[in-house]
Amino acid sequence: MKIPFFSVARTVERYRAELDTALAKLDSSALVDGPLTDVLERRLEQYTGAACCVAVGSATDALALVLRATGVGPGDEVIVPAYTFFATASTVVHVGATPVIVDVDPDSYAIDPRQVEAAITPRTRAIMPAHMFSQMARMQELCEIADRHRLMMIEDSAEAIGMRFGGRHAGLWGRVGVLSFFPTKTLGAFGDAGAVITDDAELADRVRRLARDDGSGWASSCDDLAAAVLGFRLGHLDEEITVRAALAERYSTMLAGLSPVRTPRPPTDHDPVWYVYLIECDQRDDLVRHLAERGVETEVYYPRPLTEQPCFDATNSVRHPVPVSARASGRALALPLHADLTEPEVDLVCAHIREFYGGRDA
Repeated sequence: MKIPFFSVARTVERYRAELDTALAKLDSSALVDGPLTDVLERRLEQYTGAACCVAVGSATDALALVLRATGVGPGDEVIVPAYTFFATASTVVHVGATPVIVDVDPDSYAIDPRQVEAAITPRTRAIMPAHMFSQMARMQELCEIADRHRLMMIEDSAEAIGMRFGGRHAGLWGRVGVLSFFPTKTLGAFGDAGAVITDDAELADRVRRLARDDGSGWASSCDDLAAAVLGFRLGHLDEEITVRAALAERYSTMLAGLSPVRTPRPPTDHDPVWYVYLIECDQRDDLVRHLAERGVETEVYYPRPLTEQPCFDATNSVRHPVPVSARASGRALALPLHADLTEPEVDLVCAHIREFYGGRDA
């Protein structure tokens, strides 16, 4: 039985008439930054609570535009986590600044505030935490550090749609945040797209001008096709978050007590939003092959920490010891998790995992 890592086929079929209605609103004369993109921006402001939203082509574009709009550049350092998507650091390099790469917390996989404070130098301009997989970084501690050292907080909240702490949405704890609408995200387009969210109207205006290539060299627009799909899916986002939560709970129940597997450790101070269900496991690569032979698709997040990415050898990046990130890179595995997935499919994935380890309960 084939179990894809990600699929929206069942969701699309379930809401086919609604999606067709959304797509029928497309106007061929305004396919880029058109009226549907404007509507999407307003709806995202309402959903997240942001004063301003600027839709762009991807979350990577959003990060690069934010860094430029906030004036980060040569001579500046930006502290980033080692265990994250490549763009968290590559966009810092793109604007000519120096990524300072530090370790993460072993439970949330987000940047460790203690490592952040130890890495601050007179050149530090900003802290860029990334909210990972299912929960937010420890933003209260990080904001206190930023305030104490008069640093800017830029949130890589690409994975964090729907994540809130104390009623405040991810991306709105610092000066600015970004969202990703890559197809596999909790809120995904059928292609790529992203957004900048902020309560700073002046900053949002600068981002918008730069995104329209106002001398930035980084033009980035959201097309109305993506906006139409995202508008349709946004109407079902909370429903899909609930479905994901139930599936994640079932994974944790079915894998409980299996000693070679460490299931996720949900936060105790806010509700998780399950973008990815990530386990750590012994013999990870052998397990990947075992599951693939049985039709189960998985993903490795991330195969190496940023400190070990060869492309940064040619940059002026600063790399601190990252033992937690290195361990996760060798052991972490994402299992299928999406609104199309069924509980029997989760049970089958877990049965294959237990088969691989011979049922070795703790």
